[in-house]
Amino acid sequence: MRFSLRALLMTSEPLTGSSAIAPDTRGWNFFEADQTLKDLLSIYLEPRLLAHMQPWLHRLGHMAANELDEAAAFADKHPPVLHPRDRFGNDLQTIEYHPAYHQLEKAAYEIFGIHAMSHKPGVMDWPTPYPAVAKHALTFLFNQVEFGLGCPINVTDSGAHVLKLFGDDALKQRYLPRMLAQNLDTLWQGAQFMTEKEGGSDVGRLTTVARRDGDCWRITGEKWFCSNADGKAVLLLARPEGAAQGTRGLGLFLMPRFLEDGTPNSYRIVRLKDKLGTRSMASGECALDGALAYQVGSLERGFVQMAEMVNWSRLSNGVKSSALMRRACHDARAVMDGRTVFGMKLIDKPLARRQMMKILLPSEQSMSMWCFTAAALDEAEGYGDRAPSQEAAAVLRLATPVMKFRITREARMQTGDALEMRGGIGYVEDFVSPRLLRDAHLGSVWEGTSNIVALDAVTRAVRRHRCHEPYAAAVRARLEEATDLPVDFRESLSDYFNRAVAMVTRFAEQPEHEAGYRQACTNLYHATSAILMAWEANRIHALRGDARRLLFAKAVLDHRLAARDPFAPIDPASEERASYLLLRSVPVGMDEVRSLLA
Repeated sequence: MRFSLRALLMTSEPLTGSSAIAPDTRGWNFFEADQTLKDLLSIYLEPRLLAHMQPWLHRLGHMAANELDEAAAFADKHPPVLHPRDRFGNDLQTIEYHPAYHQLEKAAYEIFGIHAMSHKPGVMDWPTPYPAVAKHALTFLFNQVEFGLGCPINVTDSGAHVLKLFGDDALKQRYLPRMLAQNLDTLWQGAQFMTEKEGGSDVGRLTTVARRDGDCWRITGEKWFCSNADGKAVLLLARPEGAAQGTRGLGLFLMPRFLEDGTPNSYRIVRLKDKLGTRSMASGECALDGALAYQVGSLERGFVQMAEMVNWSRLSNGVKSSALMRRACHDARAVMDGRTVFGMKLIDKPLARRQMMKILLPSEQSMSMWCFTAAALDEAEGYGDRAPSQEAAAVLRLATPVMKFRITREARMQTGDALEMRGGIGYVEDFVSPRLLRDAHLGSVWEGTSNIVALDAVTRAVRRHRCHEPYAAAVRARLEEATDLPVDFRESLSDYFNRAVAMVTRFAEQPEHEAGYRQACTNLYHATSAILMAWEANRIHALRGDARRLLFAKAVLDHRLAARDPFAPIDPASEERASYLLLRSVPVGMDEVRSLLA
């Protein structure tokens, strides 16, 4: 029986006097309400696949705005509880979750199979695995309602990816069917145990030791931040006895929660973390006392192999942070359309419209960036009948950290701005705004802080691997395809992008510029997103006669990249016209949009 927050709290329909409070998104459908998502999927997905997915996207869009939203709110208020022993005094750690969390798991793992979409046929009745863009469309919708469970879904998905790439046949045969199961009773959710007190971002300092025991290994040490602490298939790094220091001495291992005879493995969940956000999901500290584990891939390449999981997680992290921003947009829009102040609808207030545009812009940018990055992943891995592309792999190698760095930072500010749209009641936990704000702060520390990810982009992707060259070529190709753009606007887009590429290249060649790495990544993100939105506008206009997305591209140039005198007044007529067009759901032709691009 489906858990219902409304029934549990014995709430009733809104009372007559509650009409003074702006409505939220209950009753919406997050897929049907999102024209941008539908447009981008029409660009990036093959028509037959998109047609097959639309009923599923519609279903998840409705569930996310309604019954899953109720469950997520309750799971957030009733976080998991660790029981260190069973009732007989045995040291068998179990984690108790509220039924609402299990309702969310059922949707993610059983109904939609988000964790398995990239790996096996048959998910949602499709005969082959799905491309990354399709999978992350589901990720995007699901995480608008529940960010915490997004971590277990992702580490199960990315853990299966690593096991497929590097595990031996016996390991894959034993664990992949369990990790990709779509039945909660047989599913082995994944987990990632990497962080230690000695080394968070500085992974090379970790002290966990692996000792060979016949065909297996025994792991001893302590893991400090364990995502999905009771996951049954744990991927972790440890240093084999006698191995070199630093990341080159680390091996990658799979550690089962339970042994083949059903007994628990030799590690203990010491405690659960009391976190700012993602309260529904169990993050813990684990002490490993000779826990049995299996080697995954080459011992000398453990860190490189784990990086595959991290990079998949960084893409997923960017999509999830984008989802938080989109939910914040939906909620702010519900307020704007539903609230009356000083005798006027809020949408009729110029300041409110301008604030709404500030909320919308980073969300729109983020969607363009994760679609571009996910499409690069599909091309790099040779999705379908295509051969794997080394050029796309290089694009992906830079796009992933740039996207992760900026989207997660934007989400922290944007969710706060959206909270303010609701006013003081937005600060109260009765509404979704506080949870979005709390959860948004995880994105910029998960899978590498902003500094670490900026360093990765500049020093490794650019300086070491020269990924900016194929990256720039891919983005410029998009601009060349946008043939309907006005010449002056095309030149502006090209100029800002060339300057951004030149900046990140120059900084990569001069290590003394490290303090500017974040600035370089930010500029590259904004310049890229502007070109992508212009290219998308060109495609959307060809499909259904709507060129409005060009106005978002112009807003990126005007408000993110162009130098501006802070004392110079804005052009109210131009901004008002642009916001009027963008806040309506009516297509606008290219000629009318061109008049606003000057």
